[in-house]
Amino acid sequence: MGGGGQQTDSGEPAKGGVVGPVGGRGGSAVYTWEEVQRHSHRGDQWLVIDRKVYNITQWVKRHPGGIRVISHFAGEDATDAFVAFHPNPNFVRKFLKPLLIGELAPTEPSQDHGKNAVLVQDFQALRNRVEREGLLCARPLFFSLYLGHILLLEALALGLLWVWGTSWSLTLLCSLMLATSQSQAGWLQHDFGHLSVCKKSSWNHVLHKFVIGHLKYGIKKLKYMPYHHQHQYFFLIGPPLLIPVFFTIQIFQTMFSQRNWVDLAWSMTFYLRFFCCYYPFFGLFGSVALITFVRFLESHWFVWVTQMNHLPMEIDHERHQDWLTMQLSGTCNIEQSTFNDWFSGHLNFQIEHHLFPTMPRHNYHLVAPLVRTLCEKHGIPYQVKTLKKAIIDVVTEEVRGSVAGCISP
Repeated sequence: MGGGGQQTDSGEPAKGGVVGPVGGRGGSAVYTWEEVQRHSHRGDQWLVIDRKVYNITQWVKRHPGGIRVISHFAGEDATDAFVAFHPNPNFVRKFLKPLLIGELAPTEPSQDHGKNAVLVQDFQALRNRVEREGLLCARPLFFSLYLGHILLLEALALGLLWVWGTSWSLTLLCSLMLATSQSQAGWLQHDFGHLSVCKKSSWNHVLHKFVIGHLKYGIKKLKYMPYHHQHQYFFLIGPPLLIPVFFTIQIFQTMFSQRNWVDLAWSMTFYLRFFCCYYPFFGLFGSVALITFVRFLESHWFVWVTQMNHLPMEIDHERHQDWLTMQLSGTCNIEQSTFNDWFSGHLNFQIEHHLFPTMPRHNYHLVAPLVRTLCEKHGIPYQVKTLKKAIIDVVTEEVRGSVAGCISP
């Protein structure tokens, strides 16, 4: 086993290793956790899934979910994360097969870094129960009605101007209705992006492009948000400028630099539809002012909802923890109510969303009691706040962080 853990830069096992029948990819090599954990650096990354050891050094650049997500588990067991993020693990395993270099030695535990084996097993049992009870299956009627209410808001906003005119009060009401439809479309594209609506991933991808491109002018989530630096920019850049300025510039810059012409075409359909609808009422300048104001309103909605589940939380201290503990340390829930569910797109159940990212949102309230019970069993804090307290905590934390940033040398 000693030599089996060493590999050259080319990805081939070093001499002296116990390798498989095809250059180390047959899976007959065995490794200790100590050997696996040596390969947790940029340019040299291994991970473990179901006790199988994979060399992902070259794959990380092609990983559909991005480099940061998969690299987070370099040198660790990634079984629970792998199952959580892939609705069809068997399909994904065909991409893993060429990366297989061996497995853990029989004497090695399934968990690394002394993780609680009982806790991990209990969570995996909960995951199995969730699958058996069909909580990962979506209800098409729910999402159809949800899309319907978004389209209805769009139609009512336009009809308002068509019937009663463009006074300041009616224009403001139209803006509020459009901001509401845009925010709700944001939660819907989030559902499609997490593959939690359709059984086939391809359908989720197609509908995701329709919602995010045609209904939401190409606004995508950043792959990385520096939460630990937010006290330096939150109140200035966060609510007022994130969507109307920062996101818009970033999205168009990305589409042109990466030549994402399909995404650009989808975005253009939004602007074509919007200006065809509102140019007759406001002209070019007025239509631009209207969409800018709508994005301004939506930006506040988006930022406050997404931050109240994460701040103040231990965002930067998640490494070397089991899946359950890691997610609970980085987020909290907002109490359930009909309004909170609608207002946040069910992201008030952020704990359940993090644990089961492909679960349809309408099932979060069903799995929440099971998660809470498991947390109580293992002494893991399960935090639930009121909407008011969550917003106050964000403000308090940002003010505290700003003060600390000003007085620190």
